[in-house]
Amino acid sequence: MVKRIVGWFVLVPLCAVLVVFALANRHMVSVRLDPMSPETTLLPHAQVPLFIVIYGMLTLGVVLGGTAVWFAQGRYRKERRRYRKEAEKLSGELVVARKTARERSHDTALLSPDDILDNT
Repeated sequence: MVKRIVGWFVLVPLCAVLVVFALANRHMVSVRLDPMSPETTLLPHAQVPLFIVIYGMLTLGVVLGGTAVWFAQGRYRKERRRYRKEAEKLSGELVVARKTARERSHDTALLSPDDILDNT
């Protein structure tokens, strides 16, 4: 509950700042794909509001960064899957071992102490 309230106290002001930023940067800018010669019209260009350019680049950076981190963490995910499979296997073996031990303890429980002492 506290985490949710704190999230709202951070999220609402952040959204308000983003909206104010977008409203303050509504003027049009020219976006071109050719950095060497901006006068040529070989490649298309567009007139878009500045806040769209900034938000677009921010979104692209987050997506590319997230993708890079996802690929970098691949070996850890693989290792985790291997550990999880091993833990499941060992858990199954433990269940079988406990079951066997329980059956053996029931078998020896049927013997009297004199029978056990005679066998030694």
